[in-house]
Amino acid sequence: QVQLVESGGGLVTAGASLRLSCASSGRPFSNYAMGWFRQAPANKREFVAAISWNDDSTYYVDSVKGRFTISRDNAKNTMYLQMNSLKPEDTAIYYCAAPSTRRLNSASYYRAENYVYWGQGTQVTVSS
Repeated sequence: QVQLVESGGGLVTAGASLRLSCASSGRPFSNYAMGWFRQAPANKREFVAAISWNDDSTYYVDSVKGRFTISRDNAKNTMYLQMNSLKPEDTAIYYCAAPSTRRLNSASYYRAENYVYWGQGTQVTVSS
């Protein structure tokens, strides 16, 4: 079975940086697209970033463009989210996710309904 485990969250002040990691097991990591979502208290889960199976495409929600960078290391079966210039509005639980299929079309990357495997989440808190 597919297992996803996030790590790297923490409590930081505005303007600081964090690097989240998502370790994957249970299937060939390099063959599948991956994504990051987040959920703040009282809010719905929202898309943050995604990366294609072959590293040729990345996707970001407008609010994090220029600040966050998604990447993957297939040799380590791990996906990363480098978060710079953090803002209080970035405070949320961050989840990594994977679809059941190898590839997704461009529009599908943004919707949580297209992901079937989810990690337990890691808390990111940014104080002002």
